[in-house]
Amino acid sequence: MKVLQFPLTRITIGFVLGILDAYYFKPEIPFVFTFLFFTFSVLIIAFLVSKKYMINPIYFGLTTCFLALGIGLCTQIIHTESLQKNNYIHSKDIFDSPHLVSVTILEKLKYSKFNDRYIVIVNTIDDSVYTGKILLNVRKDNVNLPLEVGRHVLINASLHKNSAPKNPCQFNYGNYLERNQIYSQIYSNANDIKVGSLFTKDVWYYTAKLRTRIIRNLQKNNFNKPELDVAVALILGQKQDVSPEIIRDYQYAGAIHILSVSGLHIGFILLFITFLLKPFPNTRRGSFIKLIVILSSLFSFAILSGMSPSVLRSVTMFSFVAIGMYLRRSTYIYHTLLVSALLILLFKPSFLFEVGFQLSYLALFFILWLQPLLAQLWSPKNKIVNYFWEILTVSFAAQIGVMPLSIYYFHQFPGLFFVTNLVIIPFLSLIMALGIFVMVLAALNCIPLFLSKTLEWSIFILNKIINSIASLEQFIIQEIPFNWQLLLNLYLLIFATIIWFKKPSFNRLALALIALFCFQIAYFFTQSTIENQSELVIFNAYRSSMITERNGENVTLFANKSLLESVSQNKPISVYLMGNFSHLKSRKPLKNFLFFNGTKILILDSLSVYPNNSRPDILMLTQSPKINFNRLIATTKPKLVIADASNFKTYIKLWSASCLKAKIPFHSTDEKGFYKLN
Repeated sequence: MKVLQFPLTRITIGFVLGILDAYYFKPEIPFVFTFLFFTFSVLIIAFLVSKKYMINPIYFGLTTCFLALGIGLCTQIIHTESLQKNNYIHSKDIFDSPHLVSVTILEKLKYSKFNDRYIVIVNTIDDSVYTGKILLNVRKDNVNLPLEVGRHVLINASLHKNSAPKNPCQFNYGNYLERNQIYSQIYSNANDIKVGSLFTKDVWYYTAKLRTRIIRNLQKNNFNKPELDVAVALILGQKQDVSPEIIRDYQYAGAIHILSVSGLHIGFILLFITFLLKPFPNTRRGSFIKLIVILSSLFSFAILSGMSPSVLRSVTMFSFVAIGMYLRRSTYIYHTLLVSALLILLFKPSFLFEVGFQLSYLALFFILWLQPLLAQLWSPKNKIVNYFWEILTVSFAAQIGVMPLSIYYFHQFPGLFFVTNLVIIPFLSLIMALGIFVMVLAALNCIPLFLSKTLEWSIFILNKIINSIASLEQFIIQEIPFNWQLLLNLYLLIFATIIWFKKPSFNRLALALIALFCFQIAYFFTQSTIENQSELVIFNAYRSSMITERNGENVTLFANKSLLESVSQNKPISVYLMGNFSHLKSRKPLKNFLFFNGTKILILDSLSVYPNNSRPDILMLTQSPKINFNRLIATTKPKLVIADASNFKTYIKLWSASCLKAKIPFHSTDEKGFYKLN
């Protein structure tokens, strides 16, 4: 791979490793800056030596890579807001009692089942100035608060730390928030929020106002809501209001990337603008004018779509691609791709951990690297056939590049993705062109009814096509178990295989076979590890009791009758099975006693019946039993008391206080999450 020979590639790898090291290992700040100063000094010395003696020593390149590593370390630390002294998490007793918090609305997120959600910036807490971001959850009720982007509001509420997952193998939303510099959440009623009249009128405020103006003008033209929500997602990158049913259809059809403005949309715009500018001469001056028009168009679209992080990321990436096209050097495409990644991560290193960033760059890299190889397999003479063949090869190249990562994050694979792309991409290009034109007219308050209705019907047809493909659920492979060892080895296998196909030789074939062998070893090692494990897990199930016993890949579920009958729809169980490469072997009703590896567990339910002579190691309380708890623990003398989420919270508080007094460890799954016994 020639791209690995680029000095910029090695610099990028060093920079990325620096960000990862700072995030996972959290080195001391003095050490990081000392390391940066030392590597910079060594680089200067190496440069002077090479210049004086006209040589290029190997340590010059190594020092450059170490300097990139140091810059990556410093970049991550500088952008970690929790290390800033004026961040609110350094305030004493910040999580112990309610506070009067003044915030500014930064972004509206997709609503949850019970709350409207916003990212807010802290201004003051109890009249003291602080900085930082908080996730604000406003409970849904009949009060419609005007919480626009930029508005200042005053909230009287408690701050809550980001919690860990309450059940095993679940997505760690707390870590996700912390990667985005959000260290706490507020849960508030509308009555506890005082909406101010002051606005912070920055670029985010004006883009939000523009977006609101566009949506209102489309609503005035009686744009049907489901189609309007999809149009706003397609063009403006705002999918907060798209219904869960439509999102599920796009996921099953392998077209979920369409609903968030990404590289696909920006790529369409780049190709469309390039097509419109074909009449311009390809002279040096004409090419420069084309470049300026393309860059202006891309960033104008970013402003139109609200300048969301994903839009800015994609626009930056394709701006450098446009620069590479202007320079007319094929190798510069890879250079510009690397420069765009470096520039984005330099200003926002947290993007490295975002799925969208990873998928976008992988997809574009594989399109540039693999698609020409696939296109050479067949050269149709008919232009129409060749057009669809190019779509198919681009789709397969991108899908091969992102497939391992998609399975790792989402544990599913849409088998009909190529059908979706063949049908949708030609149609989508027309919708994008029409949609952008309609949005611009809507922003100018002069949108003709026939244009808005044409866009509405186009999206209606698009949704119907997606729904038809998604309805073929037999082609959707779901709940695929996958871990990071398999992920790395599968990418090693893909890279080695493509390198062999590009230029077949014995050494490259041997490399591909070694990669295949490594993938098999990773798979069998995972299976062997699972087979030698045994554990019992008490889940945190709202108003229910649920316990699993796993021996190797065989899982036995203990639960009440209603939960056993609906286990196929139970998300925590399916996630647990998938995360442990296991399957549900048997289902049994919950009894008063369980035995696991010599540990005796007494389960006390609402009947409150238990033998007087029982001496359990663990006492588990379910379904809010009405008992004299002090007498119970005095009689049974358990080593540990566990209360699951089926109990009343008032009961749990009383039990916790009694256990504290009796010096018995107490575990509430509602507060601490699941309990695992190995």
